[in-house]
Amino acid sequence: MLDRMAQTGEVTRSTAENSRRGWTIFAAIVVILLAAAFMAAGSYARRSSIEALESQSRTDANLKVALLTAVMERPRALPLLLAEDQQVVDALLSPRSSAVDILNRKLERLVTGTQAAVLYVIGKDGIAISSSNWREPLSFVGNDYTFRAYFQRAMTEETAEHFALGSVSKRPGLYIARRVGSAAAPLGVVVVKLEFDRLEADWRDARRPVYVTDDQGVVLITSIPSWRFMTAEPVPEKDLAAIRASLQFGDAPLTPLPIMRPKIIDPEASLVAAVLPGGGEAEYLRLQTAVPTTPWRLEYLVPTEAAVAASVREVRLLVLAALVPILAIVAFLIRRRHVAAARIAAEQSMREELERRVVARTEDLSRARDRLQAEISDHKQTETQLQVVQQELVQANRLAILGQVAAGVAHEINQPVATIRAYADNARVFLDRQQIRPVEENLGAIASLTERIGTITEELKAFGRKGRAAPEPVDLRSIIEGAVVLLRSRFAGRLDALDIRLPPADVKVMGNRVRLEQVLINLFQNALEALEGMAHAKVEVLVTDTIDTVTIHVADNGPGISDAILRSLFTPFNTSKEKGLGLGLVISKDIVADYGGQIDVTSSTAGTCFTVQLPKAKT
Repeated sequence: MLDRMAQTGEVTRSTAENSRRGWTIFAAIVVILLAAAFMAAGSYARRSSIEALESQSRTDANLKVALLTAVMERPRALPLLLAEDQQVVDALLSPRSSAVDILNRKLERLVTGTQAAVLYVIGKDGIAISSSNWREPLSFVGNDYTFRAYFQRAMTEETAEHFALGSVSKRPGLYIARRVGSAAAPLGVVVVKLEFDRLEADWRDARRPVYVTDDQGVVLITSIPSWRFMTAEPVPEKDLAAIRASLQFGDAPLTPLPIMRPKIIDPEASLVAAVLPGGGEAEYLRLQTAVPTTPWRLEYLVPTEAAVAASVREVRLLVLAALVPILAIVAFLIRRRHVAAARIAAEQSMREELERRVVARTEDLSRARDRLQAEISDHKQTETQLQVVQQELVQANRLAILGQVAAGVAHEINQPVATIRAYADNARVFLDRQQIRPVEENLGAIASLTERIGTITEELKAFGRKGRAAPEPVDLRSIIEGAVVLLRSRFAGRLDALDIRLPPADVKVMGNRVRLEQVLINLFQNALEALEGMAHAKVEVLVTDTIDTVTIHVADNGPGISDAILRSLFTPFNTSKEKGLGLGLVISKDIVADYGGQIDVTSSTAGTCFTVQLPKAKT
């Protein structure tokens, strides 16, 4: 007998050991598969998000180049026209005559109607004889510009464009020059200075820097003022000395931009690490585009971290959603195989035991056979009963879940449906009056509320799964106002009882707008229903905040909540209302807990006060 028991135990231990070994191998494979899938999904998501970001940002960069080109085109025509103007020629021929005064006034009038900063005329000796700013203390008249490259090139090549720091105004700008007279007998040079302050202001975006570099890599125009006259790449020392000697950029140090570790994607796009003023190092997509009619290049930095993170998160969730059902099916098959193997081993052990008993006790064969048949019959009957019970439990569980979801949906969409009914009744009245515009507004509101009902059902399913919506900073003031809007149709004429002290517009909490509106709707509705039929009914809504939290107080002067109800207030289907479901506060508490907050209640015969505490959004 002991030997038979030992053999049976050995078979059981062997089967259990094989089962544990199989589950260990399966778990290791699952971990490796998930890790590999997540890595591949991350790589794919990063690559695709960078490509999408490049395509979108390339359009932005081309628009900025087009805007820059448009800004330069109009002033370029001024030197061409003035070089042929007789008043300019007269002033250059007689620099000490009244012709200069006439030209000063003409240039002054012209500059006000263009995008140019200054218009001035330089004699062939390099001395400015006339300027649009001749009345100002820092007038260009009388200054020597022979050292300027645009003057030298215009005298020899007829036209020149040169970006430099103004020697008098100390303001950077593009100098467009044209020679007056022929190459053999030059009279002087007409110059227009174009400044880009307005363009830089239009470009200014702290998260997406834009800058323009010349053929030597020096930053000329930029949305970040501190980057002006820095260099896109380190400039050799001999070239730096020549640039400084020309005074083109004043005494600027010409240090390299804080852009590091470029990874080339294509000839005009790369990934770089950059440090913006007031921030830390981050990854950016750098796009480079040539500026037509100039040797300049526009460079555009677009942050990638947020887009890449969102794409990686989305792709990994898709991979997880695809793999989990497959792995669940495989686990089910493995489990069924182990159960079958255990059953086969047990049956084999029983058969061997039976055979040994037949050999040892031949005289008891008939009696043992009868017992065995009875046991088999009982086993089948028990198995049949077990299957019936299991089916009944599964069906009961399904009905319970269905009932909870249906009850939650009915409770949560009650307010939007009531509001839709009110808008529909209003629309019918306006149709009778032939007032089409209010009808369209009511239909638009009904469409928005139906979308809200869909959002509520999604949120209720998330409540059933114990899922969490990703929290984000939301404006508490708009949440309170939205909750009041949804209550207006049901409690028409009774909302005067609400005494709401709205918080400042900059008070924000971490959460989701729709879910937090659900919480306030439940609290406002409960308070108003508790005050039904009472004189001097009042519901006070007050918001207080600290450094880390925001607390919403909803207090009424109703009869209070009984102790029996109060002890199980946040238990499902616990309610004191005749037609209530007892789900509103349960859902509200779960929503607040999802965002790291808490909800408390105090009640007495003088009234009831609910306090909702939420994390404050960092600004």
